[in-house]
Amino acid sequence: MSKLFQAKFATTVNDTHCLPSTPLREVAFAGRSNAGKSSAINVLCNQKRLAFASKTPGRTQHINYFGLFAKDDLLAYLVDLPGYGYAAVNHETKYHWNALLSDYLQEREQLVGMVLIVDARRGITDLDEQMIQWFVPTGKPIHVLLSKCDKLNKSECKHALEAVKNRLQQYDPALPDGTGDSKQLTAQLFSSTKRIGLVEADNLIIKWLFESETQENEITS
Repeated sequence: MSKLFQAKFATTVNDTHCLPSTPLREVAFAGRSNAGKSSAINVLCNQKRLAFASKTPGRTQHINYFGLFAKDDLLAYLVDLPGYGYAAVNHETKYHWNALLSDYLQEREQLVGMVLIVDARRGITDLDEQMIQWFVPTGKPIHVLLSKCDKLNKSECKHALEAVKNRLQQYDPALPDGTGDSKQLTAQLFSSTKRIGLVEADNLIIKWLFESETQENEITS
């Protein structure tokens, strides 16, 4: 059973000053309001309503923390970031979200990686690109879940994945000519409804949260 299955709601914050003060590792989930972010979190955690999946985009207006537990011991956090790109949100709210997202992604030391949910039918948008540009300078990894891939045929899925991987190469400072395989920015096909790509995504998130901790314990023991 995945450690993600033990996720429970922990807290919600609307300002970086209110973020949890624990040193526990965090993995953040980001994406456009209609990209399927809440559905991805729910299916990865094997729960139906852990993250609120609404028919009305833009409902996630705060940073929501979900704790990963082993019995009563809190081990790490999954972090659901506000969805972006929803036109009905007023200008003041959009400005607040932008400031909140940029500050969190660029300054949060406990954050070890970002899972970016991108609709496979649309590819990386300008707003997704802004998230990547905020986060890449930290040197921490970004993994793109190409959601709703079940709505594409096999050939379309292949082309969508290739296009996103090629696009990600352009953001990796370790690839100055924009070619080659990026180790910092990776991507995969994903579907919450058809449960495509769950194992691959789960393994990566668990690795980010716990593998380096295990290695550190082995070195110090």
